[in-house]
Amino acid sequence: MGAEILGPEQATPDDVVLAWEGEDVLAVRLPQLSDSLDHILAAMERRHGMPLAELDRKAKQEAVRLLEARGAFSVRHGVETVAGALGVSRFTVYNYLNRETALSREKAAENG
Repeated sequence: MGAEILGPEQATPDDVVLAWEGEDVLAVRLPQLSDSLDHILAAMERRHGMPLAELDRKAKQEAVRLLEARGAFSVRHGVETVAGALGVSRFTVYNYLNRETALSREKAAENG
């Protein structure tokens, strides 16, 4: 994901400091979320072995579900970035997201 490992003395307030038995041992500097989204999209392309825009509709829907679970749409311009990578419109991405929400509600109703 592009995180950087630092000594605890180099940590800033935005870094995550990890402690072991009460002693700070290292700090992790996380990348900006927008950079992380680019890394996630690149990893998805590598996993599929092709550009995301070449995936079929079902695979694109699954990609949107995974991206939502990873917080991709909480990033500013996340929908636009994902839509561009998938080769679809923002409207289509919103439709995929709404579809997942509806399916989740149906499953909850069946199990409830």
